[in-house]
Amino acid sequence: QVQQNVERLFTRFVEEGKATVRLREPPVDLCLSKANVINLKTFLSAVRLAHQGNDTGVLPLSPLVPAKNSDVEKPKTKMIITSRRDYPLTKSFPYSLEHLQTSYCKLARIDTRVLSLKKLRKLDLSHNHIKQLPATLGDLVCLQELDLHDNHLEAFSGALCSSGLQKSLQFLDLSQNQIQALPIEFCQLRGLVQLRLDDNALLRLPCRIGQLSHLRFLSAARNKLPFLPSDFRKLSLENLDLFGNPFEQPNPLVPNIQLKIPLTLLECAARATVNHRIPYGCHLLPSHLCKDLEVAKTCRCGSACLSSFIQITVTMNLHHVAHTVVLVDNMGGTEAPILCYFCSLDCYSQFLDRHLQSNG
Repeated sequence: QVQQNVERLFTRFVEEGKATVRLREPPVDLCLSKANVINLKTFLSAVRLAHQGNDTGVLPLSPLVPAKNSDVEKPKTKMIITSRRDYPLTKSFPYSLEHLQTSYCKLARIDTRVLSLKKLRKLDLSHNHIKQLPATLGDLVCLQELDLHDNHLEAFSGALCSSGLQKSLQFLDLSQNQIQALPIEFCQLRGLVQLRLDDNALLRLPCRIGQLSHLRFLSAARNKLPFLPSDFRKLSLENLDLFGNPFEQPNPLVPNIQLKIPLTLLECAARATVNHRIPYGCHLLPSHLCKDLEVAKTCRCGSACLSSFIQITVTMNLHHVAHTVVLVDNMGGTEAPILCYFCSLDCYSQFLDRHLQSNG
């Protein structure tokens, strides 16, 4: 219904074939573009008369002609901006965007207008000056690819790992930043297929990295990794690049002994909870205990241990977890040290006997 329902007509650019009709109910704007100027003026006059309740029969209305496909403006789904001068400061981004690239724009933070683009599938913010990621980035529930290559990031927040990105995110590039560690929650991003962490300052990889069961491409070259987490054995990769890390020389004969004999009541209860898969949660246990249980270590015998264990590093051939391995060093090596845990002296002694026999 038009009568008494037109709030305003915007006709400033009518000579360019553009106009907007703002209705009261429903509260929407009807945007017209690429229209024939004469027909547009006639249409606007008819709308004005209808709004006032006058007879439109006095107007020389032309019959409606279907618009050509070339005349219909399709929703914009892709936008690429590669310089600061081209970055829109006053105009909004089209809500229909599915792919947005804003590289080399000297952005210090993510534009809040970007965070409202709910249809985004690919977001490229590489080569900027971004230091921090807002938690609302996790509201982009359709986001499959996120490129943050060459920024100033020092962390990747646990809140993002617990957001809608858990299911949607498949590609993540955090290379060339200043990240030293990733949070425990990082391994909740179980949809990841490709992960790039090159040229950061990583001192360790997430201890539960084996939970990334869909991961096929992992690159963490030129970091500061001394060894790999024990969970690394569970990965099944197509391509792995760990070149240029200062890996330590493994020495199974020099253990780090953290055993408490006899075991504390807390350790016994924690081991029983994990070994027997007893349900627990923050409504039953203090949150810090829940976090400890989630990162419980696994002995070679299959039993769990929490804070009482023996730790060593052993050599692992990376071809056990990846089809293609980039050389670890300039000497042509494809081996790296990996952490190994034992829940008791008995388990460690049995391993040591086998190790000495095989190297004897």
